[in-house]
Amino acid sequence: MKLDWRIWLGVCATAVYLSLALFYVLRRGTGAILAMPAENLGSFLEGAFAPLAFLWLVIGYFLQRKELQETTSALRAQHEEIKRSTEQAVIQSESMKASEVHARQEAYLQLQTQIRAQLGTIAGFLYISSQGAQAGGKVSRERQAQLFAELTMNDTEIFSRQAIEFYLAANSEAERYEFFYGTPVRARHANHFAQTFADLLRRAEGADTEGVFRNALLYSAHGIMYQRLLRYRGQAPPELASAEATGTWLDIGEGVEANVASGEAEPSSPHRPAGAGEPGV
Repeated sequence: MKLDWRIWLGVCATAVYLSLALFYVLRRGTGAILAMPAENLGSFLEGAFAPLAFLWLVIGYFLQRKELQETTSALRAQHEEIKRSTEQAVIQSESMKASEVHARQEAYLQLQTQIRAQLGTIAGFLYISSQGAQAGGKVSRERQAQLFAELTMNDTEIFSRQAIEFYLAANSEAERYEFFYGTPVRARHANHFAQTFADLLRRAEGADTEGVFRNALLYSAHGIMYQRLLRYRGQAPPELASAEATGTWLDIGEGVEANVASGEAEPSSPHRPAGAGEPGV
């Protein structure tokens, strides 16, 4: 271990001083020193060793000061390291947060593609149940087939746009109400559309706190149709005004002829709780 230069200085100074003290004692004679009274001998020794005590006190002070400086430097370096670690942790936390948001947005974008297609199908049933030729409307079977073909080619808002065109061309509020809630079948489709869109809207708000996804949804054809639909749902009687009351299931294939004759494009069914027997369309 390498000693501090102050210690070497103290050792050398002590050696020189003790050598001089020994020379002095030998010069005076040990007998004369020992013959001194006890109080005089004590005063002699106190005076003789006081310079050495003071010397080592000063050396100890400077050594302690150096150690304190080294300790302070080490604590300062540790503080800087902790500060850098904290900054790194903050950066890592922000990165993880950004990754989490990105993952949530990716999950939403993948899901919303499927849900928008589902909304397109529901809007198709609602539109055809009102405007289909078999229900007394103006849309022929050929045009219906064309619209559904466009739907399957990823134009998921084709029927919502058709509904908006009908809404704008309608002559009265009563006609618009009839489009959404004129029959139990239409009410069921309308409530199914509203329920599905509201769920997608909640997911959009959860995936993007800045509201970009939410605004994009509300100003799409599905979103405009949803907002118009809510307006007329408020005018519907209790038995038609909610998905809980009408259900959201679809019955395809049985009793079609009977319902075509009655003016509806889908067979009517007894009311069931929302979601009962629901095939997921």
